[in-house]
Amino acid sequence: MHSQSTSTRSTASSLLYWTRGFAGLVLLAVLGACGFHLKGVSPLPFDTLYTNIPENSAFGAQIRRAIIAASPNTRFVSKASEAQARLTQLSNTQYLREVSLNAQGQVEEYELNLRFTFQLTDDKGHLILPPTALEAIREIPYDSTALQAKQGEIGNLYIEMQQSLVDRVVRRLTSPEVTKAFQNPQDLPQTEPGNPGPAQQNDYRSPIPTPLSIPGAAPGTGIN
Repeated sequence: MHSQSTSTRSTASSLLYWTRGFAGLVLLAVLGACGFHLKGVSPLPFDTLYTNIPENSAFGAQIRRAIIAASPNTRFVSKASEAQARLTQLSNTQYLREVSLNAQGQVEEYELNLRFTFQLTDDKGHLILPPTALEAIREIPYDSTALQAKQGEIGNLYIEMQQSLVDRVVRRLTSPEVTKAFQNPQDLPQTEPGNPGPAQQNDYRSPIPTPLSIPGAAPGTGIN
């Protein structure tokens, strides 16, 4: 009797194990059909990539790390002529806007803004991704009596915004639309072949007011 009970429990456990396994496979198949992909490796359709974003800038280093993490087989090359695709920075701006003033006319709140415009072309100049502008906006209260603390707070906020832009750029590059366009370039508009464009002058307007001017110089914040 005891042997029969043990056998029954073993059969039930085995059946439950296989049922769970089958349900898991079905779930993965459904998610795959819906276009869902777990966060991680998302190979790009090209093996070599050139970009005019300065490698020695914080933003340029972040972009490179994020792309390599998403697509380990993709490597950056130093010459546009050696690349299968070119990620071209068209503009890169940082600025702030006064949102509200107190009764004394002093700033109480700022709006921080980062804007990055780029395009992606293949080695024949076909526009895989047309000029695309991504923007990150945050609002932050300001207190002129705590300048140093606010400088650190705004600097950290800009770093978070910069990372947000990097993540969004990588999502665009690893999207199915980019793969499809790269593999079928014949119907795409074309730019001048072999010319990825010069790195554009970054437009930085300091987010940190100084006692003498608003805004004033504040090195070390924003995209650079």
